[in-house]
Parts: sequence; structure tokens; C-alpha cells
Amino acid sequence: MTGKTAAVIGAGFGGLALAIRLQSAGIKTSVFEKRDKPGGRAYVYNDAGFTFDAGPTVITDPACLEALWALSGRKMADYVTLLPVAPFYQLCWEDGYRFDYADDQDEIDRQIRAKSPADVEGYRKFLDYSTDLFHEGYEKLGSVPFLNFWSMIKAAPQLVRLEAHRSVYSKVSQFIEDDQLRQAFSFHSLLVGGNPFETSSIYALIHALERRGGVWFAKGGTGALIQAMAKLLVDLGGTIELSASIDRIELEGQTARALVLADGRTLPFDMVASNADVVHTYKQLLRGTPRGASKGKSLESKRFSMSLFVIYFGLKRQHPELRHHMVLFGPRYKELIHEIFHTDGLADDFSLYLHAPSVTDDSLAPPGQSAYYVLSPVPHLGTADIDWDVEGPKYRDRILKYLSDRYIPGLLDDLVTVRHITPFDFRDELNAHLGSAFSVEPILTQSAWFRPHNRDDEISNLYIVGAGTHPGAGIPGVVGSAEATASLMIEDAAR
Repeated sequence: MTGKTAAVIGAGFGGLALAIRLQSAGIKTSVFEKRDKPGGRAYVYNDAGFTFDAGPTVITDPACLEALWALSGRKMADYVTLLPVAPFYQLCWEDGYRFDYADDQDEIDRQIRAKSPADVEGYRKFLDYSTDLFHEGYEKLGSVPFLNFWSMIKAAPQLVRLEAHRSVYSKVSQFIEDDQLRQAFSFHSLLVGGNPFETSSIYALIHALERRGGVWFAKGGTGALIQAMAKLLVDLGGTIELSASIDRIELEGQTARALVLADGRTLPFDMVASNADVVHTYKQLLRGTPRGASKGKSLESKRFSMSLFVIYFGLKRQHPELRHHMVLFGPRYKELIHEIFHTDGLADDFSLYLHAPSVTDDSLAPPGQSAYYVLSPVPHLGTADIDWDVEGPKYRDRILKYLSDRYIPGLLDDLVTVRHITPFDFRDELNAHLGSAFSVEPILTQSAWFRPHNRDDEISNLYIVGAGTHPGAGIPGVVGSAEATASLMIEDAAR
């Protein structure tokens, strides 16, 4: 043991992954979570015998998770079971066209050839490009902290070569002609809060990441993976305190000295890491300090990812004809995405992500029944001034009727339980700035060194982990941020 102590604020994927790394390195680590369960965005709701994952449902790159157990000679398989999902996604359009996207090159070629023969070769070139991005952007840079501009300059030649200044959609369109296939291979950036028409093409690496590592689902739900990570941390000697809201980080000069909890306790630590929202960390947890004021103000001027409207519902029948992950494209693509990111108002149409986990794991619903969630990207609260207390129930009903009419016949008659969350919940429950679902938007000028840094530039023992820092959102992103942040904290603790 180093004799050093560390506090981690927030028990999301990033906070737990960081705490596991620190505890494995001999740093006595305590995690504080304001909610009654660990998970952060990966919270779990239990209603009428159904289990609903609140947030992330797509697990890619299981190796980044397995590495957390390997640090102490353990195996992830002894704590949680990952089930392969096939196809990765079924993509559906209103004209009836469907595309099953899976890690089967022959099957992908067959479907592309049937739709647009000229795009078979183009897709192969896109896959090569995505693989190149994966090596340069994920393997080499995904878990490396960018603390100074020169580290960015060193990476610049490869980013220039890969045309990172172009958007995901622009690069996909360079290889693929068919409009629906362009949508099929460009929507991935939305999974990390990025507009495909504005997000750096480096995020096209997600395609290769999925092809390389597969798409998985934790038996028992994503919450079972969170519980496994929490158990690993405790087995290693770390602690997790739930229902423990942090009021502020106490500074002494330019050093973080203690956490002050909402219940009045003051607990000293050698190092403090925040998995809370980055704006909340600086504006609220460091309120009354010069650093909190200046950094909070600069962060507020950044662009933030869209928010989400999510409905969780249970049905009294099963629907084996559905696929585990389904992307339901509406009548518009570019125009709708533009409205989500830039227009004050709620569009009349929507594109949806439908999660039907009972297809893979029937333990999430009572016998003979089935559990679902459906997600609609919506503007964050700074883009659109919508009263979600009024509009939320109406929007929920519109989406459920749409699903009943087009994809799940009898849905409205078969409802056993239903609940929804809105941008207000992201703001209030998760302290998310503007109700953003993915924190700082992943455009090129807000990536790598341009994102909030994994270690604060002025407070030498304050660290950031999670979607708001490098490399960004998504499970592999926040777990990568934990590796980057842990490397700094372990090095600093050894001094």
C-alpha cells in the first residue's frame, strides 16, 4: 500500500473503473454516490417484476472491462456473464427496408449488394478507414491523458492524414453512395452524443471497435455489470458509500484537502477525483473558489451534447420477432438531427433506439412477459426551452403509439408498467449541465487536449474522470478515461 488515500465522487462506470485501478495499485479509495445505487447513468429501475437499465445498454470492447479484473489476477467471468448480441443492431426505415448489422462480412456484403451493388467495395474501404482510425484514435490515444498542447501536436499528423477535420457523415459519404446505407454507417456518433454531420470523423472508429470486439449484453442487465464492478472494488478493500451527496470540495490554497458532505461531515483525502458532471464539479463543488469560478465559466461556453427522452415499459406478451438493439429511422435524417442540436423546439417526427433485452435475457421480465426501453434524442435545455413536465407525457404517448402502429402490434393493450425520463431528470438527478446526456459535445475543437483535462491544470491533486474528460462518452470512453486518470494519480501518489 502507498499509504495515500483517494476519494472518487460518483459511482458511474468511470468512477468505479478509476476506483478499481487505484485500489489495485494500493491507494486506499473511497467512492461517494449521491443516489441509492451505484451506476450513475447506468442506474436500474425495478417495476412490477421488470428490470430496466436506465442508461447504457450496448457493451463494446469487453477487453477494457476485463482489464480491471486482471489488475488483481481475477477474472471478470467469475463476477458477471457477458452474452453476445447478434445482429449487433437491426436498422429499420419507414419504407420497410431493414438492415441487419453484424460481424459477418459475407452477410454485410450480401445486404449491401442487394441494396446498392456499387457500395460493396466502398464499404470495404470505409471499414479499412475505420480500422485505421481505431488504431490511431483508440488504441494509441484513447487512454493517454492530454495535459499539454504539445501532446496534441504530436498526434496532429495522423489526425490530419485521417481527415479528422471532416465530419463522420462526410467521410462515410466519400465511400458509400446509397442514402440509407450512409445513415446505417454514420449514426454511431449519436451513441456518444455527437452529431454525425458535425462530429469529427475520428468517431467513425466506433464501427471498427464493434467489428473487432463485438457487441455484448450483461446477463441480468447492464446493472449486473455495475454490481460486479462494485463487488470487485469492495473485494479489493475499497469502499462505496451510497446516498452520500457531496456538498463541496474543500481547498487549501491550490490543493484539494477534503470532501464536505451534505450531511455535514468533512473527510480529508490526499487526492480527489470527480466522476460528477464537469460543470457541476467546478461551478458547484468548487463554488466560492477562484478556480471554480473561472473554469466553470469557461466550461459553460462550450458546446454540449443533446439530451435524451427515454421510456421504460413492460409488456404482458413476448415479441421474439424483435431484435435486441433496433434503430428506427424516421422520415428525416439530416434535418431532424439539425433540429435536435440547433433548434428551439421539439420536432414532430423522431428517430428511435429500441432496446428489447428480453430477446437475449428473459430474466429481466416476469415469465412470458418482456421488458423494453425506447430512446429518442432531443435537444438539451440550452437549445430548446421545453417544459418537459407538460410535454413529456404527450411525447411518451406519441412514441408508444408510433411503436404500436409500426413495430410492436398491441403494445398499448399489453402495457403492464411504463415510466419515462426527460432532460429535467438528467439535470436534476445527474446534475448534468443543461440536461445533456453525454456532457461536452465531441467535436474536433472539444476533443483530446481541447476537452477538460484528466488532471486539473491548477489544483494539483484534483482529477476528472468520465464522459466530460478525455476521451469522452460511451462505456469504452469513460473506462478509457479511468485508465488515463489512474495513470496520473498512481504516478502522483508515488512521489
